[in-house]
Amino acid sequence: MMLRLINIILLLILVMSAIGVIYSKHHNRMLYVELRGLQTTRDDLNVDWDRLQIEQSTWATHARVEGAARKRLAMRNVDYNEVIVVKP
Repeated sequence: MMLRLINIILLLILVMSAIGVIYSKHHNRMLYVELRGLQTTRDDLNVDWDRLQIEQSTWATHARVEGAARKRLAMRNVDYNEVIVVKP
């Protein structure tokens, strides 16, 4: 009788342990899938960031800024005959 009770208790502990292992493995797999998804998202965002930095450097080139200043603001190079130096 006592031996049978011990066997039942050990069997329950074994089943609970097996269920715990299964749950733990499943949880780890789900976390790994989430990690891979986040790494893919990170890589995509890094590609976008690099593309935006290249685009920004293209828009900020000296020739482009100078061209926009000449066209939109009608700016021009200063004629040195028009320069007035003020001394304190």
